[in-house]
Amino acid sequence: MNSKRVAYVTGGSRGIGAAIVRALAAANHHVVAVARQREKLEHLAADLAAAGTPVETAVVDITDAAALAASIEQTSATHGRLDVLVNNAGVTRDGLFLRMSDEDFDLVLRTNLRAAFVACRAAARTMIHARWGRIINITSVSGMMGNAGQVNYAASKAGLIGMTKSIARELAGKQVTANCVAPGFTVTDMTDVLPQPLKDKVREMIPLRRFGQPGEVAAAVLFLAGEASGYITGQVLAVDGGMSM
Repeated sequence: MNSKRVAYVTGGSRGIGAAIVRALAAANHHVVAVARQREKLEHLAADLAAAGTPVETAVVDITDAAALAASIEQTSATHGRLDVLVNNAGVTRDGLFLRMSDEDFDLVLRTNLRAAFVACRAAARTMIHARWGRIINITSVSGMMGNAGQVNYAASKAGLIGMTKSIARELAGKQVTANCVAPGFTVTDMTDVLPQPLKDKVREMIPLRRFGQPGEVAAAVLFLAGEASGYITGQVLAVDGGMSM
């Protein structure tokens, strides 16, 4: 049995996910970083190994429910525990809803919401048995406020909030908490390519007048993953510079 707390992080190869992996590994968790792209996972793992904080990697397509559940169950069996689950993986297929295809709507819901449900269900069994666990779902201010051009994404992230609150109620008696972290506009590879006029417009909507950094989201996750957050469950922690006030 692993003496370290074991954390399973989806979408862990880049951006916010990679920052979460780094933060948990630095805090002495045994981290299983999960993504579809092996090359990016291997690059992250090599970087962390060189820094003295090695992580385990798993190539999983989270839209394959059977494969995702099997990976989580294998993690629990291998290490004899699973303490922290971070559902971070997600996709966007933006567009005005009158023109949005059923396929684009379904893909985003299947990736962002259904996969998180499958992961929570698989991880909860081990956590319930241990009578300790932290489920942390990465939602978005879009799921709290709505956003034009993101009907599918906002629906998936709002659904994630409702699902997390329901899970929190069901698992509270087993000393397993479930919470959301809702990033606002955060600097990642995905946002770097947006046109500057759009970035300027968004910045004006943020009271702190700047974009967030992946490490700031990771710090919130690290707090919710630890002992100090044991009396917090069913909550949404917005890391958004005040955008959703």
